[in-house]
Amino acid sequence: MSHGRFGSRHRRAGFIGSHLTEALLDRGARVVVLDDLSTGRASNLDAALRHPACELVAGSVLDAPLVDPLVADADVVVHLAAAVGVKLVLERRLGSLRTNIDGTANVLEAAVRHGGRVLLASTSEVYGKNPASPLREASDVVVGPPTIARWSYALAKSVDEVLANACFEELGVPTVVARLFNTVGPRQSPSYGMVLPNLVRQALRGEAVTVYGDGMQTRCFCHVQDTVDALVPLLDAPSAIGDTFNVGSSDELSIADLARRVVERTGSRSTVEFVPYDRAYGRGFEDLRRRVPDTSKIRARTGWQPRRTLDDILTDVILEARAAPVR
Repeated sequence: MSHGRFGSRHRRAGFIGSHLTEALLDRGARVVVLDDLSTGRASNLDAALRHPACELVAGSVLDAPLVDPLVADADVVVHLAAAVGVKLVLERRLGSLRTNIDGTANVLEAAVRHGGRVLLASTSEVYGKNPASPLREASDVVVGPPTIARWSYALAKSVDEVLANACFEELGVPTVVARLFNTVGPRQSPSYGMVLPNLVRQALRGEAVTVYGDGMQTRCFCHVQDTVDALVPLLDAPSAIGDTFNVGSSDELSIADLARRVVERTGSRSTVEFVPYDRAYGRGFEDLRRRVPDTSKIRARTGWQPRRTLDDILTDVILEARAAPVR
């Protein structure tokens, strides 16, 4: 692969994107990053931008005239641009919908005109409140009513997947969908409700670490480097085209247990405070009790499986947070 591009609007100026950029540069790709730099740390890209084969274009995925020539000049587009985080989606519902749907449409329409493979980063949120465990790529989407803002992100990303699949089936655009399950690690901002960096920073400040609801909801956390290790082979595998893949860890733990682990690993004297959902997000908020991926498809297709443990994740996130200014 000689060229790669990705957009990272609302991905904290390069959380997943910055790690992926570094991996692509290491394998000899030329990478052009499209990012509007509106919500995070541009410094996440400092190391990558020192590489002569990396370029940053400041702009939005919503700017179709800007997106078009960038896609035209790329062999592969990794579309990471999305409004993410429950808090952001609830606070900026219309803007989030536009970014997630119109931005994806801009990328795919340009790919229709110019060719090139598109890898769409989707999300485990598309499964909604499906109680099945583990969740398989063919599992049903079960969401609440559209009057509840909580489900707007899931619905928007589902539309993104439908657009990608339609472009492949009807127009021959080589698309791949990767559904990411709770990717965490260095460079993830605590903004907009990102649970792990929030817990770590609260613990380091000696504040109560806040857990929403009763804390018994469970999640599986995947180190960002493992996520990148999954995405790269999906860019290369011909058999991945036109298909959808879960990407995540299957090690499940409750958010309450995660908070206790954070307190223990940071050596903090913080207590765990349980905050009702209504107080955190407003009335009518719904959460998922479990979300565990079945990753047998990507394992069979590419041989990928996560290698880093929760202890590895905590070590990396805590180390970075200790080095950051206290705020």
